[in-house]
Amino acid sequence: MKPILPLWLFFSGCLTVLPLSAQQVITGAERTSEYLPLLEGKRVGLVVNHTSILGKEHTHLLDTLLLSGIEVKAVFAPEHGFRGDADAGETIRNGKDTRTGTPIISLYGDNKKPTARQMETIDVMVFDIQDVGARFYTYISTMYYVMEACTEHRKQLIVLDRPNPCDYVQGPVLKPAYKSFVGIVPLPVLHGCTVGELARMFNGERWISQTKDGCDLTVIPVQGWVHGQPYSLPVKPSPNLPNDQSIRLYPSLCLFEATRVSVGRGTTFPFQVVGAPDKKYGEFSFTPRSLPGFDKNPMHKDQLCYGTDLREEEIHTGFTLRYFLDFYQRSGQGTHFFSRAKWFDLLMGTDQVRKEILAGKTEPEIAAGWEDELNEYKKMRSAYLLYR
Repeated sequence: MKPILPLWLFFSGCLTVLPLSAQQVITGAERTSEYLPLLEGKRVGLVVNHTSILGKEHTHLLDTLLLSGIEVKAVFAPEHGFRGDADAGETIRNGKDTRTGTPIISLYGDNKKPTARQMETIDVMVFDIQDVGARFYTYISTMYYVMEACTEHRKQLIVLDRPNPCDYVQGPVLKPAYKSFVGIVPLPVLHGCTVGELARMFNGERWISQTKDGCDLTVIPVQGWVHGQPYSLPVKPSPNLPNDQSIRLYPSLCLFEATRVSVGRGTTFPFQVVGAPDKKYGEFSFTPRSLPGFDKNPMHKDQLCYGTDLREEEIHTGFTLRYFLDFYQRSGQGTHFFSRAKWFDLLMGTDQVRKEILAGKTEPEIAAGWEDELNEYKKMRSAYLLYR
């Protein structure tokens, strides 16, 4: 049998390595002695992407399991695909990993949940994907549907945990009427949980409700990290989050995706600038291009955009409406500024924020409207924390 080369070697062309801070953090995936015994003799399904790496060598989890003699039946790929280089919203196709021959099944195409036929081929599912902490970052919605499938078909789920780099609890809590793939359960914009803690919450709050006992869940915790401790990601978690600054700004700037204002897609600094083809938005300028590895067809492609450069901005909070309110006021467009009003409401998890912006309320006045529900969420969240 040919030796299997580490998959990170083949990902290097589409990923930008992020600077690592001085940290002694051991992710769940690196604690192999805790979960390999649970997989021996089992048919295993992996919910993984390019962030599913171990150690300084960035060896992929798939390689680690295959080299350990584990039978991996299939890889289930989320948004952005197995290699993490597909554009936001781009359909992911089924296929086969060219290096290992492992089948790749899309969970961001025809179906977002593993089918009954697919679940028949496995005994246990392993989830190992890096989250960034925002409710509308869709990897956690993928985990929800995987948990649902495991519950329906009585399969064990093992979550290999990783720290949350945007570790805040902020923003409005999702209202049931605004449930979607960018908001699958009633979380605030920033949920302040790791994926392992979220999985515990999904079970404990009976959000996975197919059976009385919920999903057969095992979480392999992180070591050497606690809530509030900064964490810098070793690889970018999706094409347009290339560094720490973009991840810090992402929860606040993602709201512009419901407008005709660019967040820098099609540049090498996405989610670090804001602008549109009108000088009223600011003196800084940039031009979005078709840029492989970032965005192939960005908004305002090949047009000069004017706005604000946030690459050196000091970020003192995880989520703020400040940038959005500034551009809304500069636009002078009123309700027309929300070119995709429904999408804005889905991102916010409520229509109340948009209505209060249109009513001319300030950020403190708007935030006061979600404070009570946020406090209730914080109380509920405390029961599921693993890293106090």
